[in-house]
Amino acid sequence: MSLPKFAPSRSFHAELKRRTAQYFQTEAKPQTGNTALLTKAVLLISSLIALYVHLVFFTPAIGWAILECVLLGGVIALVGFNVMHDGAHGSFSRYPWLNRVAAFTLNVMGGSSYMWDAKHNTVHHMYTNIDGVDDDLDIQPWMRMTLDQKRYRAHRFQHLYFWFLYCMLYISWVFVMDYQKYFTRRIGSVALKPMSRNDHFIFWGFKALSLGIFIGLPLYMVGWASWLLGFLITMCVAGFTLSIVFQLAHTVEQTAFPIPHETTRKMEDEWAIHQLRTTANFATNNRLISWLVGGLNFQVEHHLFPKISHVHYPQLSKIIKQTCAEFEVPYQEYPKMWQAIVSHILFLRQMGRA
Repeated sequence: MSLPKFAPSRSFHAELKRRTAQYFQTEAKPQTGNTALLTKAVLLISSLIALYVHLVFFTPAIGWAILECVLLGGVIALVGFNVMHDGAHGSFSRYPWLNRVAAFTLNVMGGSSYMWDAKHNTVHHMYTNIDGVDDDLDIQPWMRMTLDQKRYRAHRFQHLYFWFLYCMLYISWVFVMDYQKYFTRRIGSVALKPMSRNDHFIFWGFKALSLGIFIGLPLYMVGWASWLLGFLITMCVAGFTLSIVFQLAHTVEQTAFPIPHETTRKMEDEWAIHQLRTTANFATNNRLISWLVGGLNFQVEHHLFPKISHVHYPQLSKIIKQTCAEFEVPYQEYPKMWQAIVSHILFLRQMGRA
């Protein structure tokens, strides 16, 4: 199957880029992260290390251990949102080596930065919400995310059981899905680019390291039962946090799931308008949520300008909103996070019964 082809870019995308470039030129700011982002990264990574060390080497009482496992799972997700994500897009810092270090935090936490780059940066950002291409929509047979996917009886209840599946995301990602992509050489229907010898070495080396970090060392230090409880709590909190934030961006009632022409594979819209139709923001006026999720509540801004750090999204949103209004292009957002969650649940219910 050939990949979809977007309509030629028109004045809308060009005007967006012109106004954005003008903003950075006028403000004399780099498009990458700043000192505040670097400080946040140090704080989050230090917190992750401190929680892990205390849990594994100092074995707190059961009540404290459970609380620290919850916090550890949350911090893993926050490092992913704030450090790894910007680093993988090359927007964390103006120094390429620091972007690589930030992206490599995913390898240490059990994932693969190589697979993430192919799945997220290349496929998802280019072909957002296009079923059969965007691998983020492929949760089959467990969930049905578009009307074109096969519906099973169990899908009638997916708006009730999705909580459990989202909790399983991180375990599945680290211990199953990365290996599937590695051995099948594909991201969904898209062929994976060839891996160099160094890529193979990094993949297997860090996978071995993650097994030691998450299983080997804690199992040796605290025993089977304590390790299993702590492992499941940490992974479930990290998985659910990561899942719900990313799902709110694209699988809600407002977002579209465009289909390419059956024979020509051409899309109706240009790429920039496609991103606006398939993406939604949430809680952009909530500074705490914006800080915690690394600006991923500004998904519209991120999808239009993925190489710009999330620290600039609040200002970019003003430019993009104004441009969308002038060109009569939809700009989709939910004022509150709970509204986006409700919309996601209603979306799942609709997909399970339609």
